[in-house]
Amino acid sequence: MMRVALLDDYQQVALGLADWKSLDPDATVTAFPDHLFDLEALVRRLHAFECVVLMRERTPFPRALFERLPNLKLLITSGRRNAAIDEAAATDHGVQVCGTNLAGLATAELTWGLILACLRHIVTEDHAQRQGRWQTTLGIELAGKTLGVLGLGRLGSEVARIGTAFRMSPIAWSPNLTPERAAAAGARFVSKDELMAQSDVLSIHVVLSERTRGLVGKADLARMKPGAFLINTSRGPIVDEAALVETLRSKRIAGAGIDVFSVEPLPHDSAFYRLDNVVITPHLGYVTAENYAYHFPQVVEIIHAFIAGQVLKPINHLPAR
Repeated sequence: MMRVALLDDYQQVALGLADWKSLDPDATVTAFPDHLFDLEALVRRLHAFECVVLMRERTPFPRALFERLPNLKLLITSGRRNAAIDEAAATDHGVQVCGTNLAGLATAELTWGLILACLRHIVTEDHAQRQGRWQTTLGIELAGKTLGVLGLGRLGSEVARIGTAFRMSPIAWSPNLTPERAAAAGARFVSKDELMAQSDVLSIHVVLSERTRGLVGKADLARMKPGAFLINTSRGPIVDEAALVETLRSKRIAGAGIDVFSVEPLPHDSAFYRLDNVVITPHLGYVTAENYAYHFPQVVEIIHAFIAGQVLKPINHLPAR
């Protein structure tokens, strides 16, 4: 019988979103709502499981963890890529890694939630009104402003499209972007320096890789307008987090909306909690009822297939079993 662990089920909803009983009697499923940072604690929790199911980039799976889990045969992640998994180590240890598809453009929608929250001070005004204070800030309109999009793929293009509906002017840059591709998405291609200097709102949508890690650094943040806002719903390490905190603390830019962090869940002693010009959310980009309801049934299908000797939606490639 295959033992299956569902990790980081924060909302405790996973067991109700797929037909896990269909795996009986071939598999048993255990869901864990808490997050474990400690490697030794993870080893103790997972040592007996043949299959582990991850929500993308919540629990890292480095080589050191694969080395301590000799029973592990199948690792399933939400999404078709997960930078937190050492795929080479998985292959070296004979662990099949599979990934589910995710639906919709939920992260693009959250991006606009953060943009509006920042420019209209929604969180600040909510807290002030609950304390008996009325109208404590001046909001900023989107119309006529420049929207900078760092990464003009599927999500970035959607953010740019919505920006035009707010009558903003989209500009874009990424390492592989061309003027023609930018124009096709309704944006004007600019250099990286121009993107940082001209954007009233800068929204980040590149994939995390070794090339994009630290892509927005101290010098880039220094080029931003004093009244600009930075929005990151992509991945925390794309931005130099220490430089961003210092930029926000010194009020060199107006503010930021941040959904992703270098360490998640965000530690209780993080400097972000002590900043009054940042809106923070706990990596909610893909966390929607629709995405979860699309993801977990695929997990069940992948497990059924694996038990039957087949591999669905592989990310790495192992020799035939």
